[in-house]
Amino acid sequence: MSDKNEWGSNLSFILAMVGSAVGLGNIWRYPYVLYSNGGGAFYIPYIVAILLMGVPFLILEYGVGYNYKSSFPKAIRKINSKFEFLGWLLPISVFIIMIYYSCILGWDGIYVILSFFKGWGADPNTYFATTLLQSTESISGIGSFIPVIAIAMLISWAIVWYISHKDLEEGLGKVSKILVPLLFIIMVVIVVFSLSLPGAMIGLNELFSPDWSLLLDFNIWMAAFGQIIFSLSLGMSIAFTYASYTGESSDLITNTLSIAFANCAFENFCALGVFSILGYMSLESGTAIADLVTQGTGLVFVVYPTVLNVLGQYAYIIGPLFFITVYLAGLTSILSTIEPLAFSIQNKFTWSRSKTMTILCLLGAVLSMIYATAFGGTLLGYVDAYINQIAILLGVVFECIVFAWIFKCENIIPVLNKRSKTLKLGKWWTVVVKYILPIFIAIVWIGGVLDVINSSSNDQLIVFGILTVILIVLTAVFTKLPATNKDWDETENRL
Repeated sequence: MSDKNEWGSNLSFILAMVGSAVGLGNIWRYPYVLYSNGGGAFYIPYIVAILLMGVPFLILEYGVGYNYKSSFPKAIRKINSKFEFLGWLLPISVFIIMIYYSCILGWDGIYVILSFFKGWGADPNTYFATTLLQSTESISGIGSFIPVIAIAMLISWAIVWYISHKDLEEGLGKVSKILVPLLFIIMVVIVVFSLSLPGAMIGLNELFSPDWSLLLDFNIWMAAFGQIIFSLSLGMSIAFTYASYTGESSDLITNTLSIAFANCAFENFCALGVFSILGYMSLESGTAIADLVTQGTGLVFVVYPTVLNVLGQYAYIIGPLFFITVYLAGLTSILSTIEPLAFSIQNKFTWSRSKTMTILCLLGAVLSMIYATAFGGTLLGYVDAYINQIAILLGVVFECIVFAWIFKCENIIPVLNKRSKTLKLGKWWTVVVKYILPIFIAIVWIGGVLDVINSSSNDQLIVFGILTVILIVLTAVFTKLPATNKDWDETENRL
């Protein structure tokens, strides 16, 4: 691997990983998950999930990635050549996430402009679903192209290409040092302002009022583990890839603790702002919080514009700040999702970083145009459910087994402990990653599959079938293509 594909400093690595974690999901997904799963009671399974799965699994990914200093499929091939397909399954799945993330980023880019003059009008819900997305659940909507969304997405792709095609430290490293602190600063301003609104405590009381009875509900525990997998990007080969870029003296255990803490603090901090604003909306409109809370992108593109409409002159400050924050969060996430597949291609086929990023960005931009249609919003929901609840989780189960059992995770303990200034690994960690994690993740995966299948329409099942074929074919192609890198079967071992 070229020295140019390394972090210039440990700070660059930490900020890039934090940026990958504290993305769009923390702003629009976590508040809903927290509220709908027992409020304050959710923190018990949430903390258990962080300690039992989040931190141990991140350490495992970082440790193996650091050891091989190579792309994900190359390391998997070195561990056991029979599993190289897994090495391509996860990076390809993550690239599919990047494609539909570019759609959400495009939507938000439009809202950044609209926020300066409340361009969504008096009815944000109608504007978002009907005027902007022209949303339909009929697959025939693919034939209805929406130019403004396409243009916004292409602008986002251009930004991603400009940053990502540079050498790692010059591109992603520098941008992370700017975007991640800026993201935190703007969010602090938004939350502080939100807490000062009349009715803020109504929302916070609703959010944190614990429903202890739900602790006996298996679903709340599955939601907690699913949230940690989602928010920390576990098993997406992102952590593995970033760790492979680290220098010899990196304290990966301490870095893991820092990244996990920063992510969890950020998403809970965001929840304060979201529910303070919902409390204000409830006070002003006389509508119950439960009727205002919405899942997914509706929280960003419907609820926030609705409250901005009644904020008066404050809206022209808080609105642009909020949507710029969402854009930065999306940008930090999307930049991380291109790295695993890009580095894997560079590693196997000896392409330059510039060439690889340019081709992937062009390909992604073309494919993403399917989301710039009237069926795009519906399709996005289908693809998101399949990739996150089926494909990624299945890959995580296999990855955990390969890393913990075949690679033998205990081999990396001495090196990690030697450099750790905080936590020291022991037999407890080996037991967790070898026995507890595969079982828990498998249970979450089974639950996710059953939930998706039970709630899916015929069109959704057709999309799932097509995605399955695409993943199988692409994984087989990348696995079977002959490597042009003469060192493809050789990896550096830093243990």
